[in-house]
Amino acid sequence: MSHLFDRENVDVAWCPGCGNFGILKLIKEVLEELQADKTNTVIVSGIGQAAKAPYYVDANMFGVLHGRAVPVATAIKVANPHLNVVAEGGDGDMYGEGGNHFIHAVRRNVDIVHIVHNNMVYGLTKGQASPTSQKGFETKVQVNGVVNEPFNPLAVALSLRAGFVSRVSIGNAVHAKEVLKAAFKHHGYALVDIFQPCVTFNKTNTYHWFKDNTYALDENYDSSDFNAALGKAFETMPMPLGVIYQNKNGGATLEESIRKEDTPLYTAMHDTVKIQELFERY
Repeated sequence: MSHLFDRENVDVAWCPGCGNFGILKLIKEVLEELQADKTNTVIVSGIGQAAKAPYYVDANMFGVLHGRAVPVATAIKVANPHLNVVAEGGDGDMYGEGGNHFIHAVRRNVDIVHIVHNNMVYGLTKGQASPTSQKGFETKVQVNGVVNEPFNPLAVALSLRAGFVSRVSIGNAVHAKEVLKAAFKHHGYALVDIFQPCVTFNKTNTYHWFKDNTYALDENYDSSDFNAALGKAFETMPMPLGVIYQNKNGGATLEESIRKEDTPLYTAMHDTVKIQELFERY
C-alpha cells in the first residue's frame, strides 16, 4: 500500500525485521491520516539507524550532528511557528548525545513532537550499551554486563513538567498510532518513546521481550493525574504503554513566550533590531 508521504526510489538501509520499519510506516500513516501538508512538515534527525527515517519520508527534513536534532527543531519552530516540526532519532542520539537538549526542550515547552526509537542499544555503531540498556545487558564492550540503572526518559520529562509524555511499542502498531496522533494534536512539547527491537545487535530485548514486559494502560486510567503518571513512569517489568501524562492547559509554548508577532521570523530577517530584541528575550 502506497502512502502520500512515501519517498520513491530510495533504498532503506535497515536490517530485515528491524523495528524501524514499523515506526517509519507509522509516522507516514499518521501524517497522512491527520492530513498534514508535506510542504509544511519538517522532520529533524541526528545520527544513527533511527535517524535515517526522515530520509525515507516525502516531507522536508534536516539531518544534523549526533544528538543535535532537538535544538535545530526548536530553532525551526521559533523561526516559523506555522510549521509542523518533528525531532526524531534513537535512544542513544536523543538521551545520550542529545540528553541535555532533551531536558531543555521540555523546560521550554517548544511545540514539537519528539519521537524516540528506543531499542536499548547503539545499532549504528555495532551494539554498545545505550542510555536505556537494561542492567546486566551484555555487549562486546560491556562484556560483564551493564552496571548502571537505565535512563528513565518518562520520569525525567515528568519531573520537568512536560505537557505530553507517552510510551508505546511498535509491536502494537494500532495502539501506537493512536498515541502518536494524540502527540501531534497536543499543543506544546510532546514525547513519544517507542520501544522497537534491534534484531541484529540486541538479542535480549526482542519483539517477544517487549510484549512480555509491557502492558497497555486501560481506558479508566486518568492521564491528567500527575502523581499517578509519576508512579507509572517508575513501573518496571511490566512497563506501561500509552499516554502516561497529558496537561491540556500547559501554558504558553516557547515560540508564544518569546514572540510578540505571528509573522514567520525569516520574513523579518532584514530587521536587525527586531532580531537582537528576540535573542535578548530568549
